[in-house]
Amino acid sequence: MKKTVFITGATAGFGEACARKFAANNYRLILNGRRVERLEQLQKELQDQYGTESLLLPFDVRDRATATEAIENLPEAWQQIDFLINNAGLALGRDLFDEASLDDWDTMIDTNVKGLLYVSKAVVPYMVKQGGGHIINLGSIAGKEVYERGNAYCASKYAVDALSRGMRIDLLRHKIKVTAIHPGAAETEFSLVRFKGDAEAAGKVYDGYEPLVGEDIAEIIYYTATLPAHVCINDLVVTCTAQANASHFFKG
Repeated sequence: MKKTVFITGATAGFGEACARKFAANNYRLILNGRRVERLEQLQKELQDQYGTESLLLPFDVRDRATATEAIENLPEAWQQIDFLINNAGLALGRDLFDEASLDDWDTMIDTNVKGLLYVSKAVVPYMVKQGGGHIINLGSIAGKEVYERGNAYCASKYAVDALSRGMRIDLLRHKIKVTAIHPGAAETEFSLVRFKGDAEAAGKVYDGYEPLVGEDIAEIIYYTATLPAHVCINDLVVTCTAQANASHFFKG
């Protein structure tokens, strides 16, 4: 039987790249995202190109009731989830702490932390029942180092780091692997969302160096997912060559 990968935030960036990577390697996909039209287009493209079988779950991970209901009521044929890629997440604003928006903070915490919890809590029982599985959480270098104007976003990604470590310990007895991937600067929709649609400001983030792209992270996630059963990469920080840490870049 083909293995099944559940990807949140599959409509863009790392999530979409993961969908394409796993589809190309003959996996079944459960695809989540808020933008139904994009999900449907991705489903069609993967079906046409690879013959991929996929199930769409269009919900906002921040909505606990909807997320829980959708996952708990999966068709029986889709209940064996081998991999969960918790990719849904975002940054909003680049404001100093005292000037930041509480609404932005709520959105980041509700998506990056609570959404990850809601989805994971609903998926884990399936993995427990089948005697194993692998959860891959998308963190950020911002979850390893705090930088100016990062405040609540950094806090939310520090939480992902802590939750990944806690899940790894608590789920050990169920033979469930947990991997946290922490990308540095990556040219996806990330900066466009962070700057609230300001394409000019978003584009300047990557001036002078070659950042990561979604496919880079998808390749790494696929690698961690296809290691032998007795091997688990627990924690991995990934940057482009031009980036040393959260604040230091070589541009030129």
